[in-house]
Amino acid sequence: EISECLVGSEMCIRDSLLTLLTPYTKEAVRMIEVNHITKRFGKVTAVDDFTLDINRGSVLGIVGSNGGGKSTLLRILSGVFDADSGEVKINGQNIYNNPSVKGECFFIPDFPYFSNSATLENTAYLYRSLYPNWNENAFRQFCSVFPIDPDAKIIDMSKGMQRQAALILAISTCPRYLLLDEIFDGLDPVVRRLVKKILIDNVSANDMTVVIASHNLRELEELCDRICLIHKGKLLLEREIDEIKLGLRKVQVAFTEVPDNSFFEEINVINLWRNGNIFNLTIRGTEDEFMPKLEERKPLYISAVPMTLEEIFISEMGAAGYDAENII
Repeated sequence: EISECLVGSEMCIRDSLLTLLTPYTKEAVRMIEVNHITKRFGKVTAVDDFTLDINRGSVLGIVGSNGGGKSTLLRILSGVFDADSGEVKINGQNIYNNPSVKGECFFIPDFPYFSNSATLENTAYLYRSLYPNWNENAFRQFCSVFPIDPDAKIIDMSKGMQRQAALILAISTCPRYLLLDEIFDGLDPVVRRLVKKILIDNVSANDMTVVIASHNLRELEELCDRICLIHKGKLLLEREIDEIKLGLRKVQVAFTEVPDNSFFEEINVINLWRNGNIFNLTIRGTEDEFMPKLEERKPLYISAVPMTLEEIFISEMGAAGYDAENII
């Protein structure tokens, strides 16, 4: 209807309408676009030709091997590092050296930095002038919820308490994009549950986008919409968690007559462990696809169950050549 109204309009009228529509158009495409970024440190390639789109209002979990590039990727997404090649855009704008875009982002690194004299109160005083969306009511509420003295020096606190302080400050800036590196490390179970609730509430109420790098796969499984698996700086997979779980099954089967290796390739077995006639298989696909083929062999016993995210991680990393046997 708008395009029909524009047809035949005078130039000034058309320009006025487009100007009015611009904020809504930008809002509609609000997302993080990662286009073929590469980052090297000397001879080490930390992130290698990495491409990914992160939709608004989503929670993305980044998992991978130690030294796989997760923290470097977050620093590029937050504009701390500039990629050697490729680009990162937020709302269609490059984030590196762009204060207006950075004002909508907040990054909590694995080891949050605070000066020797920093407290929640004096750091909040600084952030009020740096972040345009600072919410004083939210800050006061979080200070009352988390067991932290606002006037205590943060540097004297435990690792878990320092992370809580960083999160209080981060959420109080009302970021559009919240980037977290190992945020659950050092938190006790009660605080972990509180943190997850706060994140979920902000995603739901404020359409906030959250990206979390973590080795705690159980926490990510409960919190994230999508998972991104990274190894040696490369993207191995990026899918919705439900889709990943539906696409892999853990199967135990006992055969009267053991099939040859070509049969296991036919049903897309990616991991196999054998004890006599009993096989423990990891199969890529749905039960509708592989069960009829297994049942044709008239097995003595067969059971298929979904895999946990941790089991999927181990399986996918093993398929990429990263497993205990290869490491040892």
